[in-house]
This record gives sequence, C-alpha cells and structure tokens, in this order.
Amino acid sequence: MPDTLCRTHYAGLYVPIKETAVCTRDDAGEICREVKVSRHPEDLVGMRKDPAFRLARIGVLARPWPQWLLSGLAEACLPVVCIETRQTKAFLKAQVNKSDRNDARGIAQMMRVNLFRPVHV
Repeated sequence: MPDTLCRTHYAGLYVPIKETAVCTRDDAGEICREVKVSRHPEDLVGMRKDPAFRLARIGVLARPWPQWLLSGLAEACLPVVCIETRQTKAFLKAQVNKSDRNDARGIAQMMRVNLFRPVHV
C-alpha cells in the first residue's frame, strides 16, 4: 500500500448513454481500478476521496452530453481534460475488442503517456 501512495494516477472516462466506464492507471501503466458508475458528477467525485489515488489527469471525450459532467468534475477541483474525438478514435481503433471498458482503458493510457489533444469546452 505505501508504494501505491507514491505513484501518480491517470483516469480515462468513457461516457456512453447509460453508465460511465472508468479506468485508472498508475504511472507504470498498470491498471489500478476499473469501475462502472452512473453519469452523475457526484458519483465520479468519489474518485478524489480515495487517498490511494493521486490523480494527475482525467480524460473525457469531447461529445455533446458530457459537457455538464466536465463542469461538475472541474467544480470538484479534479484535473479533468476534454480530449479531441477524432484523435482518440484513431488511437482506440487499434484495439482488438471494442467495448466501453477497453475504451476507458485506452483513454487512461492516452492520459498517462500524454498522447492527447485537449479541446476547449
């Protein structure tokens, strides 16, 4: 557990219609946590309350419906970044199995390796 406290973490959120897939990776690229939560910012703010995770960046795709979600996360002082959709789609296209879970994993990886283009919301 002490080793986990020294690490930096990166999260990817994939926000489809019903539930949000969340993947958290550490700075070594290991997956630390994967969950599905509702699309409400209050449910996602719980990520900040866990002392085991020091979130450096949280990536969310630039789409019409997560705009209120981005606002809620930013108001909670979470390091949320809205990322460009076409670049993310090209990155995620390389995956073998297309699923919400794998998309969240890919977005978390993009945040970790700093391979994203932020967009202004």
